[in-house]
Amino acid sequence: MGQKVTKAVFPVAGLGTRFLPATKSVPKEIMTLVDRPLVQYAIDEARAAGIKEFLFVTSRGKSALEDYFDHSPVLEQALRKAGKTELREILKSTNMESGAIAYIRQHKALGLGHAVWCARRLIGNEPFAVILPDDVIAAETPVLQQMVEAYAETGGNMVAAMEVPPEQTSSYGVLDIDEDKGATVSVKGMIEKPQPGEAPSNLAVIGRYILSPSILSNLNKMKSGAGGEIQLTDAIAEDIRNGNSVHGFRFRGQRYDCGSKAGFLRATVAFALDRDDLRDDLLRFIQDVVQLDRAAE
Repeated sequence: MGQKVTKAVFPVAGLGTRFLPATKSVPKEIMTLVDRPLVQYAIDEARAAGIKEFLFVTSRGKSALEDYFDHSPVLEQALRKAGKTELREILKSTNMESGAIAYIRQHKALGLGHAVWCARRLIGNEPFAVILPDDVIAAETPVLQQMVEAYAETGGNMVAAMEVPPEQTSSYGVLDIDEDKGATVSVKGMIEKPQPGEAPSNLAVIGRYILSPSILSNLNKMKSGAGGEIQLTDAIAEDIRNGNSVHGFRFRGQRYDCGSKAGFLRATVAFALDRDDLRDDLLRFIQDVVQLDRAAE
């Protein structure tokens, strides 16, 4: 049912104020989890799902992000001379081919819906993915790949979803479920950041989407929603009212909210513990810290 998805939008225009002063000069998206920038995890996930065109919605001050994906001949030559083959291969995986990546400026911070709308001319009239690099998901099969496989059966629109505690629903877009089919749920409505007690479920939307081009038409007509921003959730809810299908997808994986300092630290520890070259040393350090903490009590 679902068409092939080959384009992905990466909204990276945010100022990253939660991470000041680091983000005064370093775009948040290239802050590192262990030794790879946040955005590299998102790119790798997109590639695994068959994405061929990468559309970045950026803002002033993000030139370091653009440079990151460029070739670095001086560095490559230095590694070649030093015989560091493994590092050269790692570097090669960060390069993007000419024409595979495009940058669009979002001149005003008007929300996620507006950021996606900014990419409308490059998306054209075909389904597309949206990946929020802040949501880093450790999974055996990358989450967007899981979604692309499920989308082949459902078509329409698909959003990644996970259960959250009821008291946290006001921080998310929340699904109003029509039919729960296990891995997928059909959706009859979506509410952005509902007040406690007003959430239709505790199934929250996470930063992965596969959307039909009709969403762009909806965004054309959107007025500002929650928080005075143009909300992507509202445009998806409008598609339901227009008779188009929306499915929530319960992904398999562990999600880390790297938009917050605590989430970023948790992800850093989890990804480091998953590395054979770092695990033992880090684990010993954590155990020592815990023992000292207990002794102090």
